[in-house]
Amino acid sequence: MTTPHGQASGAAGRPAARLARRLAVLLALFYVLPLGAAGCAYWFGGAPSHWSTASRTSAGIAPDPAATPEAVVQVYAARAYGWRGIFGVHTWFALKPAGARGWERLEVIGWGVERGRRAVRAGPGIPDGRWYGNPPVLLAQLRGPAAAAVIPRLRAAAAAYPYPDRYTVWPGPNSNTFTAHLARQVPELRLDLPATAIGKDYPVDGIVASTPSGTGWQLSLGGLAGIAVGVEEGVEVDLLGLGVGIDVVPPALRLPGFGRLGFD
Repeated sequence: MTTPHGQASGAAGRPAARLARRLAVLLALFYVLPLGAAGCAYWFGGAPSHWSTASRTSAGIAPDPAATPEAVVQVYAARAYGWRGIFGVHTWFALKPAGARGWERLEVIGWGVERGRRAVRAGPGIPDGRWYGNPPVLLAQLRGPAAAAVIPRLRAAAAAYPYPDRYTVWPGPNSNTFTAHLARQVPELRLDLPATAIGKDYPVDGIVASTPSGTGWQLSLGGLAGIAVGVEEGVEVDLLGLGVGIDVVPPALRLPGFGRLGFD
């Protein structure tokens, strides 16, 4: 026979069980399903080329420096190589000072760090090169005097990056941590890094910092959990490095595996 005490305990436990079920549904809807869809796309897309033969050629997005005398700053993202591309992207800056005949890339790369090589790489490069076969997309750019004004600041921010010899795929610091750090120094870009830029929320300037776009604020607990609210970012909740949220202008969902799903 059930006692009054047992009845009270059961009644108290039912709301907690309902809450747990609802949280499980939300996790499945916004985390598991998008990642599963991205995994299927990768699986049925065929095996990627070996990294040593994968294309690093230009995607034809960046302007020809010989025909572009003005200064240009661009930010690119491309899917990570292999299965990591299911989850995330690699991001980098491309700079062309006024009158320059070539491009400079600023980025963080993990290969070679375990052998003593610096993670921060700065030097000549293809601005819009495919990332081991994966085509890049242009996230933001400045041109003319606005670009010329921020190039020295970007170089200084790269030199002052606090993790020059560290690289950790998850939760960071990685290439997206570096890109987010540079973006905070040049809010003129209003750079909105996608939800797939895992590591962008890894703390560089403390637990509370401005969002990469400079239009809001974020709270991050070691890149493992946090929340960001900004004009460009909308509202994004980070769980284990995976971002879920919503943009308002223009309307879109921010989903792991997809990045952004909605209007451009």
